[in-house]
Amino acid sequence: MEVTAWTGTVPAVLEKLRSLGERWPWFGTALRVQDRMSQINGNQLASSVTLSAFLALFPLLLVTIAVVGFLSSNDPNLGRDLVENLGLTGEAATIMQDAIREAEQSRRTASVIGFVGLLWSGLGLVGALQYAFNATWQVQGRGLRDRLVGLIWLGGAFVILATSFGITVLINFLPGFLAPINLIGALAVNFALWMWAMKVLPNHDVGWRALVPGAVFAAIGFEILKAVGSIYVPRIVASSQALYGTLGVVFATLAWLLFFGRLLVYANVLNVVRLEEKGRAPAG
Repeated sequence: MEVTAWTGTVPAVLEKLRSLGERWPWFGTALRVQDRMSQINGNQLASSVTLSAFLALFPLLLVTIAVVGFLSSNDPNLGRDLVENLGLTGEAATIMQDAIREAEQSRRTASVIGFVGLLWSGLGLVGALQYAFNATWQVQGRGLRDRLVGLIWLGGAFVILATSFGITVLINFLPGFLAPINLIGALAVNFALWMWAMKVLPNHDVGWRALVPGAVFAAIGFEILKAVGSIYVPRIVASSQALYGTLGVVFATLAWLLFFGRLLVYANVLNVVRLEEKGRAPAG
């Protein structure tokens, strides 16, 4: 009797949700996005992006260590400042300080190995993004040409990030009451980066305008993730050290990257659904 009652409840709930979707178009779009995520196994796509992003962190850390090594050789207080700013304590703080000391001695080697590894793992991450984007558009990849497209995208992304760094430096010289410009600048950079990714990476061209909803969603979502991560990731690391030691950093990073992967897949699915709502087929 309980199973029968519950089985009868589910269609009623779904019908209620559909009626709300007809009343509020934005809610209807959200329902269709969630349905499409289920159809394309969006969680699995997001997991592949998460894993590739996590693997790309290791060569990125080598590059970061090399940069920190060059900087700390001229600033003996850099290690202490980094530990304080990151909110690290206990074993994690000790490991960070030891890593900075080692970085001073191996900065040249780490920079070469790190840049080569970062390029290799970066292409792996781009490949995961291409697969996820193509799956949402229901198209096949380009084959070997995807590698060249990935290099082009990495070059464009580097230009965007380098430009954003220059803008950030200029904004720091502005008066304090203009601080909100930092947020606007960050959103603009995020928007440009995700527009570039959604335009170049998938093997499907729908024009720039059709990509705006997903890029806006990804830009805002990424800023929220950064804000939440800056608050809760250090807390998760600190609380998990007692149980898992330094592995707590890994768990916290994976948790953040999992949300990041889902954000990107949801953003691209939003573009597909919005295009369908305008009467245009997603597949090309």
